[in-house]
Amino acid sequence: MKLIFLGTGSAFTINSGNYHSNMLLVDDNDAKLLIDCGSDARLSLAELGYSYKDIQDVYISHLHADHAGGLEWLGFTTYFDPSANRPNLYIHHSLRAPLWNKVLSGGMTSLQGSIADLTTYFKVHLINDNEEFMWHKFTLQTVQTVHVMSGFKILPSFGLVFNANGTKVFITTDTQFAPTQIFDFYCWADIIFQDCETSKIPSGVHANYTELLTLDPKLREKMWLYHYNPGPLPDAKADGFQGFVAKGQTFQF
Repeated sequence: MKLIFLGTGSAFTINSGNYHSNMLLVDDNDAKLLIDCGSDARLSLAELGYSYKDIQDVYISHLHADHAGGLEWLGFTTYFDPSANRPNLYIHHSLRAPLWNKVLSGGMTSLQGSIADLTTYFKVHLINDNEEFMWHKFTLQTVQTVHVMSGFKILPSFGLVFNANGTKVFITTDTQFAPTQIFDFYCWADIIFQDCETSKIPSGVHANYTELLTLDPKLREKMWLYHYNPGPLPDAKADGFQGFVAKGQTFQF
């Protein structure tokens, strides 16, 4: 199994030479799970020689455009190509209705002669609270993270943990600095792919590099940092991290 980073940037990576922090999980039989499908996914996939025909499975962590904005492209291209399969879409049950009603329906409801819904374009697999889901022979588990407080409610956003041929992997996706909430998963994992904002002005909705520096060195040494801002990067290795993930970098498990 391998994990390929299509991009490693934040939502605002335009003209930076990077792409949104979407990933491809590829098993030993070359099956591919697209982890998030941002609005520039067709560009980042094409740069590595992939197209919509290569994506038969997609997982969406939350509904921001850099993670779900490419689903309209994926849904339409596979729908209108008779040689393409309808992709499997894995989402937490709390995201199903808002994904369609607030993100996709405006552009995708109307088809000539019919009215579409989410299942027109995708085979939808809902993930319930505290339940695992299967992707081929692998078991994956969603982990709710604290990304954005929407008024008095936490915006649903979910990272992933899974065992990749004996290597325990934790992908945070987008999260604030919340070590207390996800400490157990930090300890469980052999390798952590950590949301890391590098802006000098913290947004409050991503873990900032200065905050991550306060973590125990034993946790930092398991962390690869991604979802960073354009511009110069700190010397993460000197600070005890594995480093910043580069666009196109592949991790073999």
